[in-house]
Amino acid sequence: MTHRIDISWRTVIFITVFLIGLWIVYQILDLILLLFIALIFVSALSPIIDFLSSKKVPKPLSIALVYVVVLSTLASLLTISFTPLIEQTSNLISVLPHTIEELLRTSNIDPNVVRSQLPDISQNLFSISKSIFDNLITIVLLLVLTFYLLLERENLETRAASLFVGKEERVRRLLEEIEEKLGSWRRGQLFLSLILGVISYIGLTILQIPYALPLAIWSGLLEVVPVIGPIISAIPAVLIGFTISPVLGGGVAAIYFVIQQLENHVIVPQVMRKAVGLNPLVVILAIAVGGRLLGIGGALLAVPLVVVGQIIVLDILLERKS
Repeated sequence: MTHRIDISWRTVIFITVFLIGLWIVYQILDLILLLFIALIFVSALSPIIDFLSSKKVPKPLSIALVYVVVLSTLASLLTISFTPLIEQTSNLISVLPHTIEELLRTSNIDPNVVRSQLPDISQNLFSISKSIFDNLITIVLLLVLTFYLLLERENLETRAASLFVGKEERVRRLLEEIEEKLGSWRRGQLFLSLILGVISYIGLTILQIPYALPLAIWSGLLEVVPVIGPIISAIPAVLIGFTISPVLGGGVAAIYFVIQQLENHVIVPQVMRKAVGLNPLVVILAIAVGGRLLGIGGALLAVPLVVVGQIIVLDILLERKS
């Protein structure tokens, strides 16, 4: 028997519009991720803005004050507290060429192979400079987006809730809960950076590795980059260790390996459990899946995306149960 399947024009139009929508989302995926990052910063800064607003400080002035305080604090840390860091970092940069030459001399690596790659490196300087410029533009855009989202936060929540007729209060409550969790995740990330920086500094100090302070700060900063961040942060320390002795270089590599395993399987899951209430196994799987799908950005935003999804799904399940 033959079966006849009728497809209406409405179905064809719906499928076409749906596919075009998916294509548009794919084309602007980087902008969507940037907007999501801005929302995370909004969630982290909103309590401070609300506190200043409760003291009768105009909201634009409150946001500007927060920006000034944050930037001034970073500048003060760099000029006062991090004076040894700046000095040691400059010394580290100055001795790196000699360190590389010493490593090549004591190893079986042919220096001519390294020198042959220098023209390619110089040819890529333009693309590297362009990438840095693009990142600076992205950071400026992120700051501007965060400013206007903070400025219009209440209006945006009201407009978003008004799209769901009859469920305005429920949607508003969900948005507030999502905002609170995203802020907690951001604060948890800062705490993780502090923990990894301190652990790295202790390990490098025990091994008496030179430039322990800048290397530890480097480890703390790169903690926010999942998967490859700890690997990149280990390279300078391991390189310096091998210039002193092969045993010391192996010891530095072993310490960073242990730190990375602790970070991936103990520290990050436990801190995220305390911050956003996710099961440690869910955190590990989310980071792994996010990294596989969207690379470093996906691994970085995997936990907040899962948090948002968990809040929405639990609310739907509770509504059906009630």
